Amino acid sequence: MGVFELSALLVAVMLGALALGLWVAFSLSLVALVALASKPAIPAAQVLATSFWSASTSWDLTALPMFIWMGEILFRSRLSEDMFAGISPFVRRLPGRLTHVNVLGCAVFAAVSGSSAATTATIGKISLPELQKRGYDDRLAIGSLAGSGTLGLLIPPSIILIVYGAAVEESIARLFVAGVVPGIVLAVLFMGYVVVWSLLNPKKMPPAEQRLPWREKFKAVRSLLPVFLLIAGVIGAIYGGLASPTEAAVVGVALSLMMARLQGALDRRLFREGLMAATITSCMIAFILAGAAVLTTAMGFTGLPRQLASWIGELGLSPMMLLAALTLLFIGLGCFLDGISMVVLTTAVIMPLVAAAGFDLVWFGIYLVIVVEMAQITPPVGFNLFVIQGLTGRNLFDIARATTPFFLLMVVMVALLAAFPDIALWLPRTMFSGF
Repeated sequence: MGVFELSALLVAVMLGALALGLWVAFSLSLVALVALASKPAIPAAQVLATSFWSASTSWDLTALPMFIWMGEILFRSRLSEDMFAGISPFVRRLPGRLTHVNVLGCAVFAAVSGSSAATTATIGKISLPELQKRGYDDRLAIGSLAGSGTLGLLIPPSIILIVYGAAVEESIARLFVAGVVPGIVLAVLFMGYVVVWSLLNPKKMPPAEQRLPWREKFKAVRSLLPVFLLIAGVIGAIYGGLASPTEAAVVGVALSLMMARLQGALDRRLFREGLMAATITSCMIAFILAGAAVLTTAMGFTGLPRQLASWIGELGLSPMMLLAALTLLFIGLGCFLDGISMVVLTTAVIMPLVAAAGFDLVWFGIYLVIVVEMAQITPPVGFNLFVIQGLTGRNLFDIARATTPFFLLMVVMVALLAAFPDIALWLPRTMFSGF
């Protein structure tokens, strides 16, 4: 069977399995078994068992359940209320005023969560009712929340960067550092849009609020101290060389439990709910990764990635043309798959192409996360859209239309990253220059 016939068969099997509602992990494993069946001499059952076991015992993935648990604990605490109270006094005089709380709140919470859905839900449950009560435009409020919630994937600690790092055997600490500057740039782009929109639509903005004295602003900062201490504890431990990402995740869980307890938001029921939610999410991701490991191994036996890479190389595509093609591919996949599934599903096939094009794996990881961010706000399977639909009860496609400007800003961010790779590479190169 030729490379194109085998590729078409595997794509058909994958689409058919997903259309039938088969779990992503089982769909990946089924595709792997079909690929292995094309090579009768390969012991498919042995490959399946070995790959599943190897993927399940990866030390790099130990940080995953800890960071997920930390986000679940904070989601059930009073963190969002404290953040709104701490940030709002400093933005109420900017064009766009309290809408900036969505962007800044998501950026801050992203630094302690690592999950896009958790970031969107935590900030949205307090900001959307407040913005609606004060007369802010619904579309701007919803769009800015959905777009900014995706920062949970980019700003460290990021769950999807852990998954990518484990898949390509790249340093998770370097990936975390590389996500800082692009995350800040993307947040600035979002805030810039809010400013421009509010200046162009002054009649849709509520009346200006009373200016607060600096004494009141400094008093509000105290509400942000717990989250800043948590960020310093987790991120500082990693970048200060005091702990690995896995060890820092445990520190984050301990600090989150302590913070929630001091706030009076932690009891036996909430502790159990957070732990069970983190366990379910972690098992889901680990299962998907195990299925992806089987597919990766199967692809290696069939030689399909090498043949596809050779074929694309013969097309003479420049690195930028390849990047544009991959961007369109991921945007298309984002209409049907969640971000983690996209990463693990495509890694086996695209990494030989990425290596052949000469892309830095750390840089490509940041590019990949930004493209996956787009998938979080594209219907019909945009997780952030589902979260906001649950918060507001609005039609899914109305929410998607509100997020369109922020989707386009992510496209601009991809272009900036391609034109200026040092946006992602300067900080890790500087911090790890001695290693």
